[in-house]
Amino acid sequence: MRRAGKSLGPSALLVVALLGCAALPAQAQAPAAAPAGSTSEDWVKRLAGLETAPELDIVALRHQATERVKTRADLQPIKRPPVAPQLLKLPQLVADIQFDADAAVVRPESYQVLGRIADTLTHPSMLGYKFLIVGHTVSTGRRDINLSLSQRRADVVREVLVNTFKINPKRLLSLGLGEEQLLDAARPASPANQRVHLMTVGAMEAHAPPAAPAAAAPAKAGAQKSKR
Repeated sequence: MRRAGKSLGPSALLVVALLGCAALPAQAQAPAAAPAGSTSEDWVKRLAGLETAPELDIVALRHQATERVKTRADLQPIKRPPVAPQLLKLPQLVADIQFDADAAVVRPESYQVLGRIADTLTHPSMLGYKFLIVGHTVSTGRRDINLSLSQRRADVVREVLVNTFKINPKRLLSLGLGEEQLLDAARPASPANQRVHLMTVGAMEAHAPPAAPAAAAPAKAGAQKSKR
């Protein structure tokens, strides 16, 4: 996100918090802070309980957000409906991940948080699930730049989890929503809106084990000898 007027410092993403059930789009409340010393077990509880996997088309959601920015629809943030309201009902948490200012570079102090996320995703009860990483920004500066920045940040979080912490890439999706689905629409520039969500979105597809090679057919008794 480029600087416009009064610039913002490095992104401050909220401490882990469960959003719970869907909130009213323009009146969403900031999540309560998780207690100090939350463990991976606490995070597992926040991501558990998916009842019905949503029908998600990530490409379509990206396109929808891009088109809304292009057409300059809903110029006032408080009037913008959620781009993906189906995400609001999913089990989710918000992680305190710091990025360099206006960049998709995770700051070193946030690798401990990413390590805890990796521990959570590799918990035995979580191994069968897929997750969506959603990036957001505050409503400051240009909407198109914010949208692009949020996607790049979601992508880099995914890359770190895959490359550094060895999470199966098939389990992780990424989506940037910029300022198009603000948590606190009444205060568009609030740090509460600068966050990354991790959401449980479905179960991994079960793969059947490879079939064992067929046993050779037994030779028939009294088979004729081949002629020379």
